[in-house]
Amino acid sequence: MKQKKGMLQGVVVGLVVFGLSVSAFAFGTDKFKEEVTREQEAVKLTREVQQGGYGIVTTTELKGMIDAGNDVLIVDTMPYEDSYRKNHIPGAKQFLFPIPDMKEWDAKQTDGKSIDDFKALLGPDLSRTIVIYCGFVKCTRSHNGAVWARKLGYTNVFRHPGGIFAWKGAGYPVDTVK
Repeated sequence: MKQKKGMLQGVVVGLVVFGLSVSAFAFGTDKFKEEVTREQEAVKLTREVQQGGYGIVTTTELKGMIDAGNDVLIVDTMPYEDSYRKNHIPGAKQFLFPIPDMKEWDAKQTDGKSIDDFKALLGPDLSRTIVIYCGFVKCTRSHNGAVWARKLGYTNVFRHPGGIFAWKGAGYPVDTVK
């Protein structure tokens, strides 16, 4: 009888341990699958940068440029009402770009603005430092903005891939439009 009871307890303990390990795996995160996702995102960003011919800056690097008083034009490519008005990097100018690749200029996707409007925003100095951002790494509005700045002949163009999410995540201040 004692032997059966001991075996039963062993089975119960084994089932509990098995159940906990299965539930930990089921409810926890799978670091290997997460790494595949992270890799896909990194490669996608790298390919966009290579295809676009622009550079990238981190949130810390952009903050350093601003704090150093560098002459840098910062362009927010998010929608005015839904995003820019509510929060943007201090000093940033707004110019909407779409998420899908915009191979040909389409004013319907740039809030009715023309290529000449974009040139006017960027200014006449083709070597001016321009940093373009959107919401977060997966958002490709900033890619479109950077590609178009390069197409127009600007040579010192950077994308801030972390966008406003990384800026706020770093605890840096934001501006709003009242």
